Amino acid sequence: MEVQETRVQTDRVLTIPNILSMARLVGVPLFLWLILRPEFGGPKSDGWALLVLALSGISDYLDGKLARRWNQISSLGRLLDPAADRLYILSTLVGLTWREILPLWLTAVLLARELLLLVMVGILRRHGYPPPQVNFLGKAATFNLMYAFPLLLLSDDSGWISSLAAVFGWAFAGWGTTLYWWAGVLYVVQVRRLVRADAIAE
Repeated sequence: MEVQETRVQTDRVLTIPNILSMARLVGVPLFLWLILRPEFGGPKSDGWALLVLALSGISDYLDGKLARRWNQISSLGRLLDPAADRLYILSTLVGLTWREILPLWLTAVLLARELLLLVMVGILRRHGYPPPQVNFLGKAATFNLMYAFPLLLLSDDSGWISSLAAVFGWAFAGWGTTLYWWAGVLYVVQVRRLVRADAIAE
């Protein structure tokens, strides 16, 4: 009976954690619009963009914590959570690179990792496996980058606060990029093991 209840919980769609993840997804285009307003002749809205990013970080923490505490871990949530993380990273990369806050080489390094992961997901699907679950290292990398981006956005100004934000922002960006690729390499190793096991089984 308990096993059946867990299955029902897992299949639910309208849970609080899933609603939080959906709200994060809705915030992606809003965040991108706010960050790019100055590039299209609008007023600078970095404060609002930072607020959206902060709320996204809070909801990212809450949706996983609440899902585990309330036994509301769902298949949809396992897709929405990493999707929202990646979309925020991609939209931030686009916005900060467009405004020349981030160098193009760093954006290319981060996007190359995303491309690598897409290739791995394609290989897994060909062998009948679902996409890899987000591990602790990947989550830590995302948190570092989500700290780095708002700090780097804050550094696009003058004064001592901006200078301090630049120092911490680049520190988080360095750690986040390293961990991001480290998690990517672990995914490659995981995929290789699964494909090898399939080849031996055949």
